[in-house]
This record gives sequence, C-alpha cells and structure tokens, in this order.
Amino acid sequence: MNGETGQSAQPRPRSVLARGLSILDTFTSEEPELTLAEIAARSGLPKPTAHRLLGDLVEWGAIERSGPGHYRLATKLFRLGQLVPLHRVLREAALPHLEHLHAVSRENVHLAVPDSFYSLFVERVTGRDAVPLRTRVGSRLLSHCTATGKVFLAWGGRERLRQLVNAGLPRFTPRTIVLPGLLHQDLARALERGVATTYEEAEAGVAAVAAPVHGRDGQVVAALSVTGRAQTMDFDRFGHAVKTAASALSNALSDGV
Repeated sequence: MNGETGQSAQPRPRSVLARGLSILDTFTSEEPELTLAEIAARSGLPKPTAHRLLGDLVEWGAIERSGPGHYRLATKLFRLGQLVPLHRVLREAALPHLEHLHAVSRENVHLAVPDSFYSLFVERVTGRDAVPLRTRVGSRLLSHCTATGKVFLAWGGRERLRQLVNAGLPRFTPRTIVLPGLLHQDLARALERGVATTYEEAEAGVAAVAAPVHGRDGQVVAALSVTGRAQTMDFDRFGHAVKTAASALSNALSDGV
C-alpha cells in the first residue's frame, strides 16, 4: 500500500526497450518465422506498436524480413551472442571434447547451457552420417524433452523443475514425459546414473544421452550430449564417453582454461 494515498501502487508501464525485447522473445526454434499478427499476439502489443518496433529492430539488424509480412531473427543477434564471455570460454574449451565425441559416435554432438527452463544449444559437431535434426546452434528446447535439459533439471535443484512444471509440460511426441511424477522419477534415475537420456521425446526416431559440465564453483554450467537414431543408440557406450568428456571439460574449466 502507498503510505500517502492508501492506494495500491500502479504497475510501471513497460519501456520501449522492454517491449522490443518482448518481440524478440516471441520467436522459437520451432517457429523461427512469424507474421506481424502472430508477433503482436504473442508479445501482447497492439499491432501498430509491434509494427513500429519491428521496423526499428529491422533497421538495427536484430530482425529481418523473410517475405511479405513475415519476420525472423537476424544474424546480428548471433554475432552478439558469441561475445558472451562464459559461452565463448565454454565453446573454446569444449570443442576438442565435442570433436572426440563425434569421432566416437559419428552422431550429432551438442554443447548446451541452461536458459530459464530451456536448453540452449551453443555448439554442435555433426557429419554426413549423423541423423538429421531440427536443432541448430542458437536454438533452444524445453528441458523436459531433451537430454541436456534433463541434466539442468536433475542437477539444477527443485526450483527450476517447479518453474517448468508450473509453466506446463507440452507433449511433442507420444513418448514425451508430461506427468510431473514420471519426470521426477526420470530425473532421479539420471542423478543415479550420472547421465540423462531421452528416447523419441522431442522428435520421433531420435534419442540422446547427456552429462553435466561443472564450473569452478561446482555448479552445473553446461551439458554435453550425443544425439542419434533411437533404434541404434548405444546408451552404455555413448553414456560412458559423454561422462568422460564432460568430466574432462569440467576439469579444464576448473583449471581456468
């Protein structure tokens, strides 16, 4: 309560910057291209305001027009992302381990970091024999359906899991875990094994195994994963390789690499 007026404080109006950032947040890896109407609806902005801000973002280079009335994120955001110190250090330190994992598995190998209750993929090594994936560097997926995301949930404490459950557990395939109790059990098994796994939970025909990467303070700062064909995924072999690589990367980060 306001001590002078006895009335509840009114919420502050969103700044132009906040409204512009809300537009950037409307894009996802599943829907990288949106119309003006979709952007306005998702950001909660009136169409004229969204249109004006989109013009500013296009001029600055954060968004580009992909066709008449359609927009997508531009490469300037990716270039800025490469300047984030933690991500740059992680990528540089992780690359030899990613390349080794790819040589062992011949499948897609990812480095991911937690982003709220998402898994954000910051590096990937792949080849012509690897199973094709929708994910790419810079994309993010909800944590409950990805092996790297389950690492962040299992090792990240109850609060991150609670936030995700409260936001909802959408189903992407028939195998997606959408019941909080079952997800909790799966995460408990991940902690016991030292790796998290998925089997056709984000994409049909695709499985993955991931292990945590610890920073200097012991907190999980990233995850390494091998993602391949569900029917031929060797969870034991690749799980051991991923744990070994993640441990080596953790040691390198602790040593200040």
